[in-house]
Amino acid sequence: MKIWMMVALLVLASGAQAQTTPAKKELVTKILLLQQPAIEQAAQALAERPALQMLQQVGMALQSQVPPEKREGLAKDIQADAKKYADEAVPLVRERAVQLAPSTVGALLDEKFSEDELKQLIAIIESPVNRKFLQLGAEMQNALIDKLVAETQGAIEPKVKALELAIGKRLAQAAPAEAASKAAKPAKAPAKAASK
Repeated sequence: MKIWMMVALLVLASGAQAQTTPAKKELVTKILLLQQPAIEQAAQALAERPALQMLQQVGMALQSQVPPEKREGLAKDIQADAKKYADEAVPLVRERAVQLAPSTVGALLDEKFSEDELKQLIAIIESPVNRKFLQLGAEMQNALIDKLVAETQGAIEPKVKALELAIGKRLAQAAPAEAASKAAKPAKAPAKAASK
């Protein structure tokens, strides 16, 4: 009998820990509000990623497949299409991310942090030192990247050139086969037309 009572008390105690108090919900909501710019930025990056990848591929295709006199105009048209996509997609994804944050990020914060830890987290986020640190983020990253490029450029440039040469050779080897297959196709087309 005592064992059942102890089990029941443990179940009740664990259930009480799992329940969210209004104060804890308020703390989670505050953290989500403080983190909203980061949530929106992540959503924007996610929404823009497909267009940026396509623009990279288009850049290569423009150089290899489009006559030089048509490249600039075509590039501007494609950039306008990408901007239109971003203007439509980014707000949609950003808004949805903010809507989903309470049920995803908020749920994790509620589950993994105690009320006291959430208070500490808010204090850290709101700390002037933390804000100063975050504002230096781009400057720190740029300083690292600049130094990294300066120190590795001599070793990396030959590798990039070797990669360009290898890709160029592969494309050149593939091009004659492709040109031959294209040349063979038109020859077959008239024969089919003549048989009809």
